[in-house]
Amino acid sequence: MGWLDRERTIAPPGFNRWLVPPAALAVHLCIGQAYATSVYKTALVKHFGASLTEIGVIFSIAIVMLGLSAAIMGTWVDKNGPRKAMFTSAVFWASGFLIGSLGIFSSQLWLVYLGYGFIGGIGLGIGYISPVSTLIKWFPDRPGLATGMAIMGFGGGALIASPVSTALLKMYDPNSGAKGWVASGDSVGKLFLTLAVVYLAYMMFGAFTIKVPAEGWKPAGFDPAKVKAAKLVTTDNVSAKNAVKTRQFWLVWIALFCNVTAGIGILEQAAPMIQDFFRQSDGVSLVSAAVASGFVGLLSIGNMSGRFAWSATSDVTGRKRIYMMYLGVGAVLYLVLALAGSTTTFLYVALAFVIISFYGGGFATVPAYLRDLFGTFQVGAIHGRLLTAWSAAGIAGPLIVNAFLDAQGKPGQLTAASYQPALLTMVGLLVIGFVANLLVKPVDDRFHEPRPDRVRAEEPALEA
Repeated sequence: MGWLDRERTIAPPGFNRWLVPPAALAVHLCIGQAYATSVYKTALVKHFGASLTEIGVIFSIAIVMLGLSAAIMGTWVDKNGPRKAMFTSAVFWASGFLIGSLGIFSSQLWLVYLGYGFIGGIGLGIGYISPVSTLIKWFPDRPGLATGMAIMGFGGGALIASPVSTALLKMYDPNSGAKGWVASGDSVGKLFLTLAVVYLAYMMFGAFTIKVPAEGWKPAGFDPAKVKAAKLVTTDNVSAKNAVKTRQFWLVWIALFCNVTAGIGILEQAAPMIQDFFRQSDGVSLVSAAVASGFVGLLSIGNMSGRFAWSATSDVTGRKRIYMMYLGVGAVLYLVLALAGSTTTFLYVALAFVIISFYGGGFATVPAYLRDLFGTFQVGAIHGRLLTAWSAAGIAGPLIVNAFLDAQGKPGQLTAASYQPALLTMVGLLVIGFVANLLVKPVDDRFHEPRPDRVRAEEPALEA
């Protein structure tokens, strides 16, 4: 297995760094399938005779495992390099689909929890962080652009997986032409097998084409002194172990948690929410189910494009300022959505689109934010630990929205006013995140790693 070692991935002189982003995208486009689980959710409910909540647990386990595995395995990823990490991620992710398909074919839901949720979730976490720190090292002059390119793939994965999965389900199910068709369990099982093979092959392409820069490499014309001019950007390094002891880590954790919680509140309820906002007094919505489905697709585009556009913009504005926009402007937009979102569909869609673009932008910008604060040494491990904020938000966001909606009425009877308590709660959360981000200052020198020209007891495992 020596061919997976980090030493085998060091780029030769003259290597074009723009060949690295496609390798990173290969992983994120595959694991981004996690956002497309709603495609077969109803089919699994029918197949297992389970409730929506019981099937929804599959996705929740996967997201919780994403955060936990990223936090636990982050240091391992930094020490062993991106190729071994991406290879491991591919094996776990594909195995999750294989075991999940076995659970579907044998009608054992616990196997789907174990496969897609637990094992696949580990693949999600390792795959999510594995290319990020590498791209940051290749693009020290534009770290926001670099992380935006990689993490954009996670948002775009669902855009590809959703239509492809729907087409495959129709192909595998002979009854797909029937009125009110719901995919059979057998077709979902075959879909899982297909995705396992396709994703394994594509992620292996990423693993075997990824390269890390040689020690001391920097892009032509890049002057680190100009980067140092920015107040929050350090040229020193902080280990993952010490980073979690700093106030800055937890302030950024709170900012990310609040941003994700607010965004996931809309995403999780997107299709029924737009219908409820424009429900008439006779109970009929002006927005059809088909239009609501198209709205979900539009939000996916907002999620994906925000990851790239806002993260790249942060190279100009700085990470702290762009987070002030995500949280401050986001709070204002949420307030307008709560109080006036039902006046016109155009206003509603425009507000939701920008809010979700901020949600995606927050994900893509945060690795560069960590790089600014803690340096490139073990930034992958620090990023992994920070993703526990995503796990927590993945539970908190839907809980907040669903708890308020359950208190307001039943699905099909809700209106725009029913959403106001939940949306105003999100405004409060975003304000908390805004204040936390405002308090972020440079990391104290006592947390920095010794510089190379100083005597060190043990050389840390730096990725070349």
